[in-house]
Amino acid sequence: MIVLADINRLFRSDEVETTALRSIDLTIEEGEFVAIMGPSGCGKSTLLNTLGMIDRPTSGRYLFRGQEVTDLDEAALARMRRDNLGFVFQSFNLIDELTIAENVELGLVYRRWAGKDRKARVEAALDRVGVAHRSRHYPHQLSGGQQQRAAIARAIVGQPALILADEPTGNLDSENGEQVMEILKSLNREGATIVMVTHSPSHADIAKRVVNMLDGRIIVSARRAA
Repeated sequence: MIVLADINRLFRSDEVETTALRSIDLTIEEGEFVAIMGPSGCGKSTLLNTLGMIDRPTSGRYLFRGQEVTDLDEAALARMRRDNLGFVFQSFNLIDELTIAENVELGLVYRRWAGKDRKARVEAALDRVGVAHRSRHYPHQLSGGQQQRAAIARAIVGQPALILADEPTGNLDSENGEQVMEILKSLNREGATIVMVTHSPSHADIAKRVVNMLDGRIIVSARRAA
């Protein structure tokens, strides 16, 4: 699904040049569950943003399902993200003024789905993560765990090829964190490709492969025994 070849990412200001990614080579197959780990500032989020086509690499090649991504213009990148990717964030990123159903539906609106089809798909996604009974509530009326499950519903409602999760349990207590991880594990069993940034070794153990980073480099990429 994904091939990164010699990816580098430099951030420059008037006085400072920082290298966030250094010579990254990474291949992710369809149906994998990959956890990315490493200390703060090691480049995990930059790598995830690169995979998510949010951040452009300074150099190197990124192929998504055989298509070169690095040369696409912003409009083409936006379409690629819209049609192929689902994002789950640590801070949920739900829109306070919209109900939970409306938050989940938003991605389908951007894809110009018909209203009847959108409603059925939203109901199915919310039911899938166990918050269908909260569909008419607003984010502030839900617990943190419920908000994150709603955010997962938003990520999966369009059946994306790839789900990117940035510290999806970082703002949750242990019980809600485990529930979120069970959802991600179940989605992966059903065929979803997932790449997750995490600081939790126990949550990383759920993944099929763990990628460890340090100082912008991948130092270890190890598959778990079946």
